[in-house]
Amino acid sequence: MQSNYDSELKDTVRYLGTVLGETIKAQLGDEWLERIEQIRLDGRGSYQGDTDCSENLKQTFKTLSDSDLLTVGRAFAQFLNLGNIAEQEYNSAMNVDASIDTLFNHLDKAQLSTENVEKAVAKLNIDLVLTAHPTEVTRRTLIHKHKELADCLQSIHQETLSDAERRRIETRIADLISQAWHTEEIRSERPTPVDEARWGFSVIENSLWEAVPQFLRELDERLQQDYQVSLPLDSAPVQFSSWMGGDRDGNPFVTAELTEQVLYLARKRAAKLFAGDFDRLQVELSMFDCSDELRQRVGDANEPYRALLRPLVRRLQTTRDGINDLLSGNSVDKRDWVTNNDELLKPLLLCYESLCQCGMKVTADGQLLDTIRRVRSFGVHLLRLDIRQDSERHADALGEVTRYLGLGDYSQWNEADKQAFLLRELSSKRPLFPTHWDASDEVKEVLNTCKVISQHDRTGFGIYIISMASQPSDVMAVQLLLQESGVDWPMPVAPLFETLDDLNNSPDVMRNLLSIDWYRGYVKGQQFVMIGYSDSAKDAGALAAGWAQYESQEALVKVAQEHDVTLTLFHGRGGTIGRGGLPAHAAIYSQPPGSLEGGFRVTEQGETIRYKFGMPKLAKRSLGIYASAIIEAMLFPPPKPKPEWRELIGKMAAKGRDNYRHTVRHDKDFVPYFRVATPEQELGKLPLGSRPSKRKPQGGIESLRAIPWIFAWAQTRLVLPSWLGVMRAIDEVKAESDEKIVAEMFADWPFYRSRLSMLDMVFHKADPRISEAYDERLVPKELKHFGKALRSELQDSIESLLKLTGQPEIMHKDPQGKESMNIRAAYLQPLHYLQIELLDRVRKAGDDAKNSELELAMMVTITGIAIGMRNTG
Repeated sequence: MQSNYDSELKDTVRYLGTVLGETIKAQLGDEWLERIEQIRLDGRGSYQGDTDCSENLKQTFKTLSDSDLLTVGRAFAQFLNLGNIAEQEYNSAMNVDASIDTLFNHLDKAQLSTENVEKAVAKLNIDLVLTAHPTEVTRRTLIHKHKELADCLQSIHQETLSDAERRRIETRIADLISQAWHTEEIRSERPTPVDEARWGFSVIENSLWEAVPQFLRELDERLQQDYQVSLPLDSAPVQFSSWMGGDRDGNPFVTAELTEQVLYLARKRAAKLFAGDFDRLQVELSMFDCSDELRQRVGDANEPYRALLRPLVRRLQTTRDGINDLLSGNSVDKRDWVTNNDELLKPLLLCYESLCQCGMKVTADGQLLDTIRRVRSFGVHLLRLDIRQDSERHADALGEVTRYLGLGDYSQWNEADKQAFLLRELSSKRPLFPTHWDASDEVKEVLNTCKVISQHDRTGFGIYIISMASQPSDVMAVQLLLQESGVDWPMPVAPLFETLDDLNNSPDVMRNLLSIDWYRGYVKGQQFVMIGYSDSAKDAGALAAGWAQYESQEALVKVAQEHDVTLTLFHGRGGTIGRGGLPAHAAIYSQPPGSLEGGFRVTEQGETIRYKFGMPKLAKRSLGIYASAIIEAMLFPPPKPKPEWRELIGKMAAKGRDNYRHTVRHDKDFVPYFRVATPEQELGKLPLGSRPSKRKPQGGIESLRAIPWIFAWAQTRLVLPSWLGVMRAIDEVKAESDEKIVAEMFADWPFYRSRLSMLDMVFHKADPRISEAYDERLVPKELKHFGKALRSELQDSIESLLKLTGQPEIMHKDPQGKESMNIRAAYLQPLHYLQIELLDRVRKAGDDAKNSELELAMMVTITGIAIGMRNTG
């Protein structure tokens, strides 16, 4: 298969590159095409270690004008986009059922009973939370063209095409590539949170709407075939939530008004999609035989199924049009709108049962079953909106009201006093907030958000997440604010434990919370806790963060068991290693035993949404990987770490943390080096997402969000946050430990093995020569020693990993992943040297570079490198 992967994918990339070349030639002439081809060849040579080729790139870019540099940047960014599309299409065309096949092979070998499999399937609960952190660098208009292009590539690879059909598809491919070349790839303005939300809705409409019922159908068929187990009609093994329009942590553009707008827009899109589904159903279900129960509902109608469903088509259309009018500022009558899932489910299930009773189960299990599953997975709100806010904002709101009422200042009280006050008010029958209280704008915003939640159906919401939660009062404060705002249902409130200290303290916080009688009554046996991956890694380095996450999850599972509560852990992972990114199967299987019993909830963010779920076949494949990994982890849980493993990993994590912090926090040269050696300052100009790049505009490195922090290091190929201090710590502990135990950890413990697997992937993306080229041009003499030392540690770390894993080279065990990066290398290399030239020019030009071709070219290279590296932040 590997040779096929190499040859077929390379052929497709070459073909698309040739078509782009023809497009460039048509606009700019032969001379430009020859120049770009020479730069590509030099890029390939430079990647392979030819220093003359690297020198050629430097000299070529020095001689080009700003305008010409922009053209070169655009060409190579487009090449990388096309390479990604080719790879995406190839991966989607591979056996999409491979993950499910692997699962059933494991189940068969283990000779598991039907009862065991049935229990695991019943617990299968995948909640994918779509987030729009600023990592999606590609404009929506280009994403649409890329999807069209991927569809063309699927078609052109069919062997049965006639010559005329092939020519037609080739013409369309050339047309789409030309459209993309003549389209600005950089947004002129940052996307708004509404833009981000619409983008999420489009992923559902264009891919997941089709993929989810198909995936569930295929899983159901295999379960029936192998174990005589069916997915129950009332199960919802796959669900979707969203942060887009609900995540206000540090994002001043997410207001209560905007959250309400996003809720309505989601309902509008759901109404449109379900109207289409119900319309197709009422056309298909023309039969006259029906159950007595259905006959009672529709009377003597000749076509009972149509009589039941047709009014729902009209109501869904009324909902869609009414929301449109509402958002346009018109007064509307909401009485005939579809407002909750039962209004769709009850008639669908009535039709299903009737068809089964009347001997038409084959029809019941067709489009009707797909629609039932869509209602369970998406619902009339399309996805469930999470709300996220910083704990400080809730404390400020309560502090302001207690000061107004003359009760003192809540925000200054100790934890015991806060809890006593909160419990008293939560149990009180009188309102806390005065009717005519003139709160500050910030507090009004918090209260207005709670008011929006109270005015919409509970099925439109997921959970309320508290950033920087560190005490039980942080959770109870939100519950009081919701109660005071008229939310009359127990909205799940999840503390987000992000920093190393917060992760380590999280079991005590939850134990204290669950010891409160009122609180246990509120949660009704179900507790959500969010584990932060990015901020903890930024705080303590990858290894210390990973072990803290593991230990806290393990302890939280125990706390939940002590209090007879079902715990759902919500994993705030990003796409990159520095933000907890891991291949899905490895990430799930390396979790502590028991941590999946309450379901699996995880963020899917930015560009990783497109790479995993952007096309129906890709989405089916990704869902299969998640489902198989979760079922496997429940049926064949990984071993609990032995005490001696814990001791060693604890020592490694502590040394890794100290190594990391010694460089990042304590070395006076680190921040000056980071500012000049990476495009961190220039990143702020790129309109990536709706959130500012810093939580506090005047803050330093500590206030920089984890995403631009990772993004900046990826641009220079040092990818520092993902490996700094880790192998040095492992080597130090190994040197003073029993070799047998270290070998045993590697052989038998998925968590430890996954850490090393992550490093393997990171080291393949790292390139010390590229980092050195940045330093050579951009870093002043007095700081050059700093980059040199970092690259020396990187090289030593690579050699240590190879020795530890017994590999002859990096990514030896994942040749497909290695080749994926190699295919893009010739296009990535020129962009790095181009970016170095541009950084030098931009910094020398200062304010004169604003809104110039120079600045635009800079942004194109940042975007292009992000595309080439795939997981940007």
